[in-house]
Amino acid sequence: MRLRLFLLALGAFALGTDSMVMAGILDGIADDLDVSVSAAGQLVTVFAVTYALLAPVLAALTAHWDRRRLLLTALAVFTAANALSALAPDYPLLMATRVLAAAGGALYTPTANAVATSLVPPERRGRAIATVMGGMTVATALGVPLGAWLADIGWRWTMWLVVALGAVAFGGLALLLRGLPAPTAAPGLRERLAPLRDRRVVAGAATTFSFFIAVNAVYIYLATAVRPATDGHQGRLTLILLATGLSSVAGSWLGGRLVDRVGARAVLFTGGTVMAVCFTTLPWLSMTMPGALAYALVSPMAAWAVAVALPHRLASIDPPSAPLLISLNSSALYLGVAAGGGGGSIAIALLGERWFPLASTALSLVALLLTATTVRRAGHGGRGARGGPVAASSTAAAAATAATDTASPAAAGPERAEV
Repeated sequence: MRLRLFLLALGAFALGTDSMVMAGILDGIADDLDVSVSAAGQLVTVFAVTYALLAPVLAALTAHWDRRRLLLTALAVFTAANALSALAPDYPLLMATRVLAAAGGALYTPTANAVATSLVPPERRGRAIATVMGGMTVATALGVPLGAWLADIGWRWTMWLVVALGAVAFGGLALLLRGLPAPTAAPGLRERLAPLRDRRVVAGAATTFSFFIAVNAVYIYLATAVRPATDGHQGRLTLILLATGLSSVAGSWLGGRLVDRVGARAVLFTGGTVMAVCFTTLPWLSMTMPGALAYALVSPMAAWAVAVALPHRLASIDPPSAPLLISLNSSALYLGVAAGGGGGSIAIALLGERWFPLASTALSLVALLLTATTVRRAGHGGRGARGGPVAASSTAAAAATAATDTASPAAAGPERAEV
């Protein structure tokens, strides 16, 4: 059981390394392919946007696929695409391989989250999601620094690292991942997209989008935000980034346990509030190394706890459509990542290098408001204002449906899968 969850997390680790390490090897790509750094940076944007747009569509189109076959297909596409990236002779071909890699990732992550929940009892589904997402957070702490170190030899070695990680995850899952519940007969694409007409679903996706713009508008420009503390010393910045990565891992682990214990709603409100406070105080914390390290330890922990709660909450709105809703959450997340760079740049231009984190404060408050609005509306539906369970019969039916349709966290029934 744990080994299979670890292998699912290893695939997420490969995907996380691939999506985040690019920012650290752009100079090498630009020099090797004779393009500008800004042009090389579009590789990151194209990956994120492609992932975001394809995730819900691919989830709908492959809903009838065997879950094991879908996971292995996704990893095969992702791994092959990164091998092609490592071999790409020019910029246009490299761009094409990044689109292909994003397609593999868009297939993999939502399916891995849903499969993880089928391997554990209902009361441990939050922790199962946290384990898979932990692969993404560990990538920030280990994969990205390792990939950047290999880039000193050549950026193509970083791509081969991702290929190796994807190949190991593929081999392990091919051997050990068997006996998964078969999906039910899949409805058409129009039926699959029907939940998007639910305002709660749209608000939930907008919440994810707002949270991740807020996080990435600061994270992408963290070196700028903490420059008073680092005084331009790379060693100090590396220490802050290491603290950020380790705290992200801890936040993902903690978030899974808190979602199972106190519910997704409480994690969203608490974590979102902590994030807003951290962004607000960063202009003062960044003046000293102890303050900057305090931010690096607290803010990512809250952010990744929220990241675990978001798909759990969104999927619980409509359990039978959980695979689509989890993929929609992934889309909103990656759109937030893509928009974070531009949002942070605009914030710096308008507010200056010291005060631009205040824009993330505003975005966090928007996300909290969206959360509160969605929760209040949900109180008029299946759950009361205090988040009590719906009628046992309807809950059991929803849980049974979702269990056969990739057994997502939304099949939680009376446990704390909150909207």
